[in-house]
Amino acid sequence: MRTYLMTRLVWTVPVLIGAVTVIFVIMQILPGDVALVIQGGDEGSRLSAEDMERLRTKMGLDRPIHVRYLEWLSGVARLDLGVSLWTGQPVIREVGLRFPVSLQLVIMSVLLSALLAIPIGILSALKQDSFTDYALRSLLIGGLSIPNFWLGMLVILGLMSAFRWMPPLEYSTIFTDPWTSFQQFIFPALVLGYRQTAVSARMTRSAMLEVLRADYVRTARSKGLREQIVVWRHAFGNAILPVVTIFGLEMAVLFSGAVVIEKVFTLPGMGSFLVDAIAHRDVPVVQAVVGLIVLFVVAANLLVDLAYGFFDPRIRYR
Repeated sequence: MRTYLMTRLVWTVPVLIGAVTVIFVIMQILPGDVALVIQGGDEGSRLSAEDMERLRTKMGLDRPIHVRYLEWLSGVARLDLGVSLWTGQPVIREVGLRFPVSLQLVIMSVLLSALLAIPIGILSALKQDSFTDYALRSLLIGGLSIPNFWLGMLVILGLMSAFRWMPPLEYSTIFTDPWTSFQQFIFPALVLGYRQTAVSARMTRSAMLEVLRADYVRTARSKGLREQIVVWRHAFGNAILPVVTIFGLEMAVLFSGAVVIEKVFTLPGMGSFLVDAIAHRDVPVVQAVVGLIVLFVVAANLLVDLAYGFFDPRIRYR
């Protein structure tokens, strides 16, 4: 297991370097003059041509792209992500203020998805082709077909019209005011986790149906074991592997969905910050936030690989 763990950790390094390199290059070759955008565009800028050149020199835009890349990569290694062109504050400080919000939202979404998807998938498999199965599958298809932002707006409008409820506008951490924090995050987490619940539940159903038809499950039932023992000990343990894989693959979708959901529910997380940074062409912030999202997606997939090796010992010895 130690060799397997070290191998997976070593492979994450080139993946991260490749991902942040692609992000940097894309941000640098995008059309438009960053200095001009900061000054308000062609009509809003009141600086002369000489002043604009001095501003570009001050921002380092006159240097070759490979020099800027090496300086930026060196800064990342020292946890120096630069200064926000929009707020004028260090990027790592701005990200640090908003990171707990996004982390809480994603963790709640993953937990809710896991708590809902596995029982729904198992129940749907055990009740195959019944009314319960069709009803649950219809519910899951909704999660795959309805966009997150549209569902979020429907939830807000429905809660406002039915219960006169509005999400608290002032953000409270889970440590200072747990109840207010719960009210702020429960509906965004449900909306964000709806798609992952649908994908994971459908995968659980398919895996359980395949395992329930296996000879060893029929043997276990023929021995007179209780149905709960057959389902949870013999069937679910062998059906969990593809479900774990799907959870890892869906993490990228979860993080990208959080960008929109935070904006819809006015949560001051990294997603809202990223949208504002893109609007202000704040390149250092966009690079930092997207790079951090990539880091978490890679970390989530690493955890999935380790979990895969834990559940299936054959993986560790290949």
